[in-house]
Amino acid sequence: MIISIVKDWIQRTNKLERLWLLAKIEFKLRYYENKLGLFWALIKPLMDIAIYYTVFQIILKQGVPAFASYLFIGLILWNFFVESTTGTVQILHVKKYLYEYSNMNKLEIYLSTIISNSIGFFFNFFMFLIFYSLIEKGSNGLSWQNFWIIPLFINLFILAMGVSLILSNIYIVAKDIHQIWTVFVSLLLFLSPVFYKLDVFRHALPTFDYANPLAGIIINARRVMMDHSPPSLSLLFFDFAYAVILLFIGLSLLNQLGSRAAEKL
Repeated sequence: MIISIVKDWIQRTNKLERLWLLAKIEFKLRYYENKLGLFWALIKPLMDIAIYYTVFQIILKQGVPAFASYLFIGLILWNFFVESTTGTVQILHVKKYLYEYSNMNKLEIYLSTIISNSIGFFFNFFMFLIFYSLIEKGSNGLSWQNFWIIPLFINLFILAMGVSLILSNIYIVAKDIHQIWTVFVSLLLFLSPVFYKLDVFRHALPTFDYANPLAGIIINARRVMMDHSPPSLSLLFFDFAYAVILLFIGLSLLNQLGSRAAEKL
């Protein structure tokens, strides 16, 4: 039963302390062994911004106001999703020792990894706030509507968790999923309004913002952070529905395949 997986984790003691400890270890292993440390979390989106700004604003002349910030918020949301999903495809294999020898609940392994990515996201988001409010010439400043970013990030977190569970459990029986997902993510980048003007995206792919939950989250994030508007509630509803459904599927796979992960991997 799916409920038993969640119930088992809830009933365990010191789970929050253990989650935070695992997340910190994961975060330090990712960044602090490099000389630039945490700044690597910022350098990647900045490099992406420079590339896409040159292509879409200077060469193709998208004509999007405050395009650097438009890219910034889209890319940090996109990078969080990609790092959280791609980085967990092999998690049951790479971190096999944690659940096999320490009797750790598998959900904690997923949660700690995505929380680790969240630390990097919040660092980048803080940099975005500084850039948009103090440096960006076309900025509208900050607004109380910005607080809508909290449920939007929760939506993104649940979505990443659900996809991570699905991919990592499929990996148990089909290791090709790692290569397939890498190709699919490249395609999904161009099917999301990360660097396109919104009306161009909607004209080319009508209603696709409702079929792609990542697109809806990015669109709503720009609304609440840059336009001082509330999110589209219909998009928000669809995006949460997708996230919850994918999480349910992921937990079902974890219940069916996860228990045999150690022996199959």
